[in-house]
Amino acid sequence: MENFKIDVDGDGIALITFDVPGRSMNTITAGVIRDLYEIVGKIKSDAAIKGVVFTSGKASGFCAGADLGEMNERGVAGEGAPKSEDEKLKAQFERGFGLNRVYRDLETCGKPVAFALEGLALGGGLEFALAGHYRVAADNPKIKLGLPEAKVGLLPGAGGTQRLPRLIGVQNAAMMILQGADKSPQDAKGLGFINEVVEAGKTVDACKAWLKGKPNHVAPWDVKGYKVKDGPFTPGGAMAAVGGNAMVSKQTNLNYPAQRNILSCIYEGMQVPIDAALRIESRYFLKTAATPQAKGMIRTLFVSMQALGKGGNRPEGFPETKIKKVAVIGAGLMGAGIAYVQAKAGVETVLIDVSMENAEKGKDYSKKIVEKDVGRGKTTKEKGDALLALIKPSTDYNDIKGADLVIEAVFENPALKAEITKKAEAVLGENAVFGSNTSTLPITGLAEASVRPKNFIGIHFFSPVERMGLVELIRGKDTTDETVAKAIDYVLKIKKTPIIVNDFRGFYTSRCFGTYPAEGVEMLMEGIAPAIIENVGRQCGMPMGPLEVSDSVGLDTALKIGKTNAELSQQDYKKDPRANLLSWIVEEKGRVGRKGGKGYYEYGEDGKPTRIWPGISEKIAVKVDECPPELKQELTKRFLFRQCIEVARCFEEGVITDPRDADVGSILAWGFAPYSGGCISYMDLFWGTTKFVEEADRLAKQYGPRFEPPKLLREMAKTNQSFYERFGKKDAKAA
Repeated sequence: MENFKIDVDGDGIALITFDVPGRSMNTITAGVIRDLYEIVGKIKSDAAIKGVVFTSGKASGFCAGADLGEMNERGVAGEGAPKSEDEKLKAQFERGFGLNRVYRDLETCGKPVAFALEGLALGGGLEFALAGHYRVAADNPKIKLGLPEAKVGLLPGAGGTQRLPRLIGVQNAAMMILQGADKSPQDAKGLGFINEVVEAGKTVDACKAWLKGKPNHVAPWDVKGYKVKDGPFTPGGAMAAVGGNAMVSKQTNLNYPAQRNILSCIYEGMQVPIDAALRIESRYFLKTAATPQAKGMIRTLFVSMQALGKGGNRPEGFPETKIKKVAVIGAGLMGAGIAYVQAKAGVETVLIDVSMENAEKGKDYSKKIVEKDVGRGKTTKEKGDALLALIKPSTDYNDIKGADLVIEAVFENPALKAEITKKAEAVLGENAVFGSNTSTLPITGLAEASVRPKNFIGIHFFSPVERMGLVELIRGKDTTDETVAKAIDYVLKIKKTPIIVNDFRGFYTSRCFGTYPAEGVEMLMEGIAPAIIENVGRQCGMPMGPLEVSDSVGLDTALKIGKTNAELSQQDYKKDPRANLLSWIVEEKGRVGRKGGKGYYEYGEDGKPTRIWPGISEKIAVKVDECPPELKQELTKRFLFRQCIEVARCFEEGVITDPRDADVGSILAWGFAPYSGGCISYMDLFWGTTKFVEEADRLAKQYGPRFEPPKLLREMAKTNQSFYERFGKKDAKAA
């Protein structure tokens, strides 16, 4: 067998070591499933085997679950790629049901089976362990035990929705599975799905000790008369079913089929014997895996995120740059956040500002985060002090000497940025990279101040830096591949996900993100009630309503950008009714948004919105104050299509070239409906380019040219070509 090694000792205990070759972590592949059938057959037939202990040969843990990369790429349990979507779905069913079947065979093999868990067991890995009769975990609070499938649009398909509720109760299990939450060994023991927690390195011994006693090798649900303690026909179970439906509807807005199907699996499965329950689960697994939500989420939130997080978009042919020292110029909110994430990653950081007072204030930002983390037990004082020691506040540009990279994070003023570029380059090494944290200013223009434009790149962080996982890298006209490679090395060093875009005003993220609040204003101008606009915005999957987004960005900032763009395009800003509305709100009413405590919303002392400002009706009369299902559907299309069409324009103009970057960026940067897998996956999987263009044409005819599909999209629609087919990398196959 390729993935398992069996050693039988003198007591007849078979120690089976799970160790997938060539992998840093065990995952369940088609080959693993084949080996498991052989193993279960041997356990049953070999009289010398009296009991079994499964353990891992990996230091990283027991098993991280199904190989989603393989599922995304092929969806097969056998050899070779399926030739059609029907074959792929059939293969997924065979894979899911096959794993379910072999786990059940293990559970009923007639011999006691224990699992020694020295590290994590997630998804199909935990389901594997649940099919045993005894589970021992190492006493390490960092070990994760859980079923995270819901986070990528799937449901546990190898017994998780059936065994876990039977072990720990329906309510506890439902919360764990719906949220994809993981538990520590001690918490898992408290709940009841881990039997014993022992000192690290002693789990195999503990399993063997159990086997040498009089172990029970019959699962509780295989004992005659077994009943689930809070099943559907108990008072608690009935309440859980009703409450669970309400909770899922509220939290997901019914955008995530996996959560609804998980509830159905549990509700239906608890009413029947385990074998029938496992068949129910397999059918729901197939149904869920076939949804565009599952395909998009697996592809983007797992496969593409992993690929980009390992430098999958890094130009080839350049050795890795070891980032040891970075200077950050500008100790405001962004610069202070950048300094913190660098120091947390072990990078020596110089934080420069015009005064030591400002620079020290920037370091204080890190100090507050560290103090909070120490207080919560997330880190030790010693580690916190070591982090802070890496940040050196300064006003002296000579301190930049020896830096591998400089990031300027000052105000969006081209003249100021040019001055800083010259000062920094005067002391910067010849091969060092200069990065600008601008969010809108073209990089090629800013690079004109540089004597080495080939080393100049945009490094766009998102606020708050310590919580946002994305960094947008912007190539200027002269930026070299080597500079891009170095910038990616830096982003990976600070544990962020990089995407690469080409130079354009607003780049990719700021430009596309702006279409969402803009469409909200269009609806407002049409007389649609603000509450309807905001609620539909959230219900279609966006993190907040478009008017609240505008308040968060700053209405005065939006007004300034609008005026600047009008000047650049030689248009009269005052002739635009939307601009007049914004001018009235900002300049006449003094409402600048969240930062000023009033904008489209009114805000409490805690900075949270209390209600939509009723005064907006002074300027715009409400004509639509009810939202039947057909209106909600139409507004949802407008919000999502508007963003997607701008993304398509970015591809047509060469602003972005990799659909992985586009999808990951749209979710991480501005929160585009995560259930879709991102803007590109929404077009590819939910519609197909042919139907998308047809619907966009209808929207354009009814609402205006902003919905007009670009030429590229029309060309692709002729053959229903997907973005991943046209632009996908050879190693980035579509689901």
